[in-house]
Amino acid sequence: MRSDALTVASALVAQAREGDLKALESVYLAYQNAVYNLGRRICGNEEDAEDVLQDTFLEVCRSIGKFRGEGSLWGWIRQVAVSKALMLLRRERNRKIHFFGETGGLPEFVGNMPREPAGPIDLETALGRLPPVTRAVLWLHDVEGYTHEEIGQLMGKTASFSKSQLSRAHRRLREWLE
Repeated sequence: MRSDALTVASALVAQAREGDLKALESVYLAYQNAVYNLGRRICGNEEDAEDVLQDTFLEVCRSIGKFRGEGSLWGWIRQVAVSKALMLLRRERNRKIHFFGETGGLPEFVGNMPREPAGPIDLETALGRLPPVTRAVLWLHDVEGYTHEEIGQLMGKTASFSKSQLSRAHRRLREWLE
């Protein structure tokens, strides 16, 4: 059965490379929910997740010819989606710095969210309260399985940065969920 699925995926990619719009639509339909959910988890809101979805599939359509088939199609699309989500977070950070200035009264980007929620909260709410970069590191490491080295590379930071952000996320979640 797995062999059949790989054959179908290979045929679909081959058709998409040839510019077959139905094949590209099939790729989109097969992965749109996964990309949206990944964008939602990394960025923390629906609007940004929709942007990640759109940007990801624009890139997939433009670059499907570069997919070599050495890994899974989802693995490749996931890499594109993660890259687009992190670019969106960087753009948002740069917009805030440009608009408010480095010391314009906004908390540091990595610490934008309130530290202490009022009353008990659930995991979804707690994840939403984490600063964007911290939430992204947590999601990439704990859920998507990226290593600290990979996360650091994706974010233009070090593995130590990833480790410290993950530690901060775990500490805050424990505090909020206890």
